[in-house]
Amino acid sequence: MAGVKGQVQQRGVARRRAMVDAAIELFARQGVRGTGLAAIAERAGATPSALIHHFGSKDGLVRAVLEEADRRALERLSVPRDAEPTLDQAFDWFVRDAEHTAATDGRLAALHVTLTAENLEPGSALHTWFRDRGRALRGHLAALFTRAVADGSARAGLDPEVLAAETAAFLEGAHLLWLLDPERVDLVALHRGYFEGLSARLRP
Repeated sequence: MAGVKGQVQQRGVARRRAMVDAAIELFARQGVRGTGLAAIAERAGATPSALIHHFGSKDGLVRAVLEEADRRALERLSVPRDAEPTLDQAFDWFVRDAEHTAATDGRLAALHVTLTAENLEPGSALHTWFRDRGRALRGHLAALFTRAVADGSARAGLDPEVLAAETAAFLEGAHLLWLLDPERVDLVALHRGYFEGLSARLRP
């Protein structure tokens, strides 16, 4: 019985993954508002009722997609959730993430931009999720710069909060420019140049 139960669970995980993958593709192409559950279910080889069974609602599916995108990024870079990287490590992670995005997974970057734009207004379904995610990113960056000043790898007198906001703005803006004009904007070169310049600015 244990073996049968394990097989059922594996099939459930595989079906859920197929639904998330289908949602990523359609949300990135059409936006959340322009994509119905029926279209996602059809692409995943499932039924709308199966989607509801796994995610509870369309909003639940969207949250699962966003969480999966973050999970994939951390897994791809081998970054523990509680990591406290050095400046060099963190900057290397950002560049490697840009390399992966440019080479293989632009869908997730497009999805992030699309969903952010759709949820700018307070009260929209995912406004709080994106706001809190942005705050968390800036918090991690501010902590990174604070540690760098404390360990001597960055000069004293820096404002970690300002640097965190600047870096977050670069990351968001770089992906938007690249998505709009990938033939003219080199995402990887843009990241390398920015973080090399930032590193030089921060040196003691």
